[in-house]
Amino acid sequence: MNLQPIHLPGVEERRPLVIAGPCSAETEEQVMHTATQLAASGVKIFRAGIWKPRTKPGGFEGIGSEGLAWLRRVRSELGMYVATEVATAKHVEAALAADIDMLWIGARTSANPFAMQELADALQGVDIPVWVKNPVNPDLELWIGGMERLNRAGITRLGAIHRGFGTYGQTLYRNPPQWNIPLELRRRHPALPILCDPSHIGGRRELIAPLCQQAMDLSFDGLIIESHCRPDAAWSDASQQVTPLQLSHLLKELIIRDTTPSAERLTLLRKQIDECDEGIIHELARRMSVAREIGQFKREHAVTVYQSSRYNEILEQRALQGEQHDMSSDFVKKIFEAIHEESVRQQIEIINGKRS
Repeated sequence: MNLQPIHLPGVEERRPLVIAGPCSAETEEQVMHTATQLAASGVKIFRAGIWKPRTKPGGFEGIGSEGLAWLRRVRSELGMYVATEVATAKHVEAALAADIDMLWIGARTSANPFAMQELADALQGVDIPVWVKNPVNPDLELWIGGMERLNRAGITRLGAIHRGFGTYGQTLYRNPPQWNIPLELRRRHPALPILCDPSHIGGRRELIAPLCQQAMDLSFDGLIIESHCRPDAAWSDASQQVTPLQLSHLLKELIIRDTTPSAERLTLLRKQIDECDEGIIHELARRMSVAREIGQFKREHAVTVYQSSRYNEILEQRALQGEQHDMSSDFVKKIFEAIHEESVRQQIEIINGKRS
């Protein structure tokens, strides 16, 4: 990709670049109150969603073009750069007409090549910074392809936003980070700036600070964080927004390391181990859930808990599968012996009425 640095007069060129503001622009008073507090804490780039693609109908889907005037007021009165999300050509047209300084494209939009091409056509020949969030699904090629469409349309001040990836079932994070994917993006396109969106990754404000630190430890260029003057009263994504004061404290506590390549590589590998371990715990929990359903079936049909033939079959099959992945059969058997023991324990509790 043909890329140019995203230089903004008045914004220091050091890590982390910080973009902050509410998930949604709700009222003019809310926008100005939040922006005033953020500006006082040193934030130079204000973000607010004007058009909000919601997962289900009936929720707040954004104030619409009316909010663009509020963003212009933030810029004129507070001297901040302003940014908003666009998802259609009409959004782009309205944002450009309002002289919005910076645009980003959301995860649902970046997953759709037709939508990305529509936006690329609407931005043809325009010199404006554009950030692209990763698609909801963990597809690096789709993410890169969307940015390439914009780049071919002449957008050279281009950046990526890592906001985590959708998953099924409960996990620690709203959108698990899968750090290896943005880091592979960095390896392929080292000139491409990458921001981390800890708000959407974490989904809960108490996770934002550690996620920010992880992003800095992995040499991300900046952070885009949702901040609201009254987070608990927010019209969208209340649980993942912080106050401007909380954001200020968070940023002051960040440790920015200039890591050597070897140390950076070790950090990456450790993060991958952490992600694998989290995935193992998630899958074990899912397996135990199925085991409990089996226990309930056995209780209702008076079937014994321990089935030796099934147990032996599991051990032999898993041992063979382990060998195919360069693991010793003894190691794999020990793991599944422990898993089976826990499954039996939970099923016995169900049969004895100690667990529902």
